Amino acid sequence: MRRTIEFADIDLPLSNMDNSRVIMDSERFGLTIRRLCHQLIERYDDFSSTCLVGVQHRGVWLGEVIIEELKLLGIDDLKFGKLDITFYRDDFRTREKPLKANPTQMPFLVEEKEVVLIDDVLYTGRTIQAALTALNNFGRPRSVTLLTMVDRQFNRHLPIQPDFVGMRVDALDDAYVSVEYQKHHGQDQIILFPQKPSED
Repeated sequence: MRRTIEFADIDLPLSNMDNSRVIMDSERFGLTIRRLCHQLIERYDDFSSTCLVGVQHRGVWLGEVIIEELKLLGIDDLKFGKLDITFYRDDFRTREKPLKANPTQMPFLVEEKEVVLIDDVLYTGRTIQAALTALNNFGRPRSVTLLTMVDRQFNRHLPIQPDFVGMRVDALDDAYVSVEYQKHHGQDQIILFPQKPSED
């Protein structure tokens, strides 16, 4: 049987682990963020009818980086929400350890707005499925697009695909991809590990 594991909730100091490989350094990271922001501007212009929603917590971290860059490009009036999907996951009742929820901060409705949903790594698609369900609590958006820094395109369980992609990674199911940020980890980079890091 093919083994698959969801790692979205793991937040560990990963950079010092053995057998890791940097697959995007800080310089390329910055260029990729700028490219994604230019693509967003090309599609949404002044963002007057658009809002950005980060999936807690790593999608929020990526969203904050995107917003900083958009402001540098002259887009100041941005609506940004932080969406927790913990209890919308299809596996939250089967977890061995209790799940810890992050705060949802959505100071606006998404009714008739164009929503850019942001998460750092698209893996099985189950996190995004949960996010779409949670988003329904805040209205019926005109459209929803997905921005992700990493698309693990061959590990999907559901028919969910990103609209804006930083990079695509082909890796075995047991591999783990970590997007790291200057603010939280000391450096902007993406690291590939051959297997799930230990929580011990």
